[in-house]
Amino acid sequence: MVSTPAPVIGPLKQLSVMGLPVHQSTDYVGWLMEHLRSGGGGHVVTLNAEMCIQAEANADLQQIIQNATLVIPDGAGVKLYFQWVQRHPLKRYPGIEFAVDVLKKLHATETVVFYGGSPGMATTAAEHWQRLFPDLNIAIAQHGYLSETEQLGFQHQLQELQPSVIFVGLGVPRQELWIANHRQLCPNAIWVGVGGSFDIWAGKKRRAPRWMCNNNLEWLYRLYQEPWRWRRMLALPKFVFRSIGYDLGRRV
Repeated sequence: MVSTPAPVIGPLKQLSVMGLPVHQSTDYVGWLMEHLRSGGGGHVVTLNAEMCIQAEANADLQQIIQNATLVIPDGAGVKLYFQWVQRHPLKRYPGIEFAVDVLKKLHATETVVFYGGSPGMATTAAEHWQRLFPDLNIAIAQHGYLSETEQLGFQHQLQELQPSVIFVGLGVPRQELWIANHRQLCPNAIWVGVGGSFDIWAGKKRRAPRWMCNNNLEWLYRLYQEPWRWRRMLALPKFVFRSIGYDLGRRV
């Protein structure tokens, strides 16, 4: 696994939850595009409560988040922690919306890779965005169910292409671990874990209605769509107690 020191963030303000960084900005995408076009690659993490709890038990994931180039407050739990506990207003920026905004800002000469999801999802998602943005340069759309030989071939493709942005949709923590282990293939690329975004872009799943997103209830809609996620949802109340407990421990 490649471990690189966290970069100097410049104008972004760095906050912290459970020992993990969270960056605050009025223009995350603008900052990232400037970073990319100045020759800097990096790893973008979209942080939510479940990931915080996973990082507490997974030292590799914790280190990856701590060393990330940019950590965006994705989940409602993270936003509410800063709002209610730290008394620090922080706007939530869902990772799927961040990814779309990145696509909108890319130049035609800047190549994109979609990697992950079940067979056909990355390709259908790429076709969706290609129709909306004809100048978008999606060079590779590859599903995540690869044999060992296919995986090596895909990695060789990345190394040859040296794309500008690589979206990895393998789920947490697998996508973050995969990115950390392969960043050296394209050191000047921006790597972003996008979870299940390909399924939504491909039309296989739907996002929560806007009113639910605006009221921090997107988790409830996911539970409605996928009842089997109920065990994962237990991370939300656990995050409340662990984040507050972490702060109390630091003050003792």
